[in-house]
Amino acid sequence: MGKSWLMCVLLGTLAWGQAAPGTPAPPQAPADTSAAVPPDAAVITINGVCSAEPKTATAKAGAAKPVTAAKTAATKTPAADCKTVITKAQFEKLASAVAPNVTPQVKKQLAGVLPRFIGMSAEAKKRGLDKTPQFEETVKFAKMQILTTQLQRAIQDEAAKVPQDEVEKYYKEHADSFEQFNVDRLFVPRTKQGDAEAKEEDDKDEKLSDEAKKAKEAEEKAKADQSEQAMTKLAESLRARAAAGEDFAKLQKEAFEAAGMKIESPTVNLPNVRRTGLPPGHAAVFELKPGDVSQVISDSGGHYVYKVSSVDHMTLDQANNEIHSKLQNDRTREMMDKVNNSFKVETNDMYFGPGGVGGAAPPPRLPRPRPVPSPTAPPPTPPPAQPDAAKPN
Repeated sequence: MGKSWLMCVLLGTLAWGQAAPGTPAPPQAPADTSAAVPPDAAVITINGVCSAEPKTATAKAGAAKPVTAAKTAATKTPAADCKTVITKAQFEKLASAVAPNVTPQVKKQLAGVLPRFIGMSAEAKKRGLDKTPQFEETVKFAKMQILTTQLQRAIQDEAAKVPQDEVEKYYKEHADSFEQFNVDRLFVPRTKQGDAEAKEEDDKDEKLSDEAKKAKEAEEKAKADQSEQAMTKLAESLRARAAAGEDFAKLQKEAFEAAGMKIESPTVNLPNVRRTGLPPGHAAVFELKPGDVSQVISDSGGHYVYKVSSVDHMTLDQANNEIHSKLQNDRTREMMDKVNNSFKVETNDMYFGPGGVGGAAPPPRLPRPRPVPSPTAPPPTPPPAQPDAAKPN
């Protein structure tokens, strides 16, 4: 299920402590040479922080005895003489626990924040902050979060073990889903562009009386109806010419010129279109045979005419990864639903207020200072084979 909550906290803290506005983008990452480093080699050395000594059975047995001079001396070792050394094996053990499939970039980020965590946690222990009730409750909550993440990972790993015979069975039972159609598509706008521009100019006129405004609206509606009827008639005419064998690119250009479109006409050929690649209202296209031309298909965006050039079928090898991912997602969802449905929750509305606590809400994260928001990607542009807007790409 991606990186754990702990990795988010680590990287968020790293960004808080090191990010600065206007920082230039880092240069291209060099080749990864970490494999050549021996497991027992030091990869991080923190001077000024004493390494935590493990509690041995001997130390526990002598815990009740008076403190010796040697122990007192060790306790009072100046911080300047202390150091904590982290080997490659220790670092990779931690990294793999925090974020499976660690990349070199994540390793650098973890290495950047880990010394601060070690140093500050050592200082917190000196102040006794690990003995407070607040610390104990926070640790309880953190353990629940970690265990939840571990369960999610375990379920995902288990769900990924999809038997190959299930993949083959799905392929056979959904053979139609793996058909690939090579089609030509003709798009005819519903109305003429010039009429819309004229309307914008009319809106700039001085205010009219109510009666004149109604008369103008009626006139505009009549013009719009005439425009739609003309474009519908044009679509039928172009469809007949397409069925007679005329070139779709030529017909598409004529359609845009007739509509007053000032943008370049779209590409007419759509290769490798799957049954999910067109709007549901255009599904009749997939019942055509190679060489057939569809009837005019109209929707809110305009009028469409399709011609099927060829029909191919993905092989099992080509579809294998797609089917495996689909079945893995289904198995993951089924396993998670089983866990989530194994318990029921009752809450006190007098305490939380009416409406419950919102079971779909994610659990609260541990607080961290000034988290850096994730970059927002622009909305994806649908490919030409999947028109769902008013006009095709």
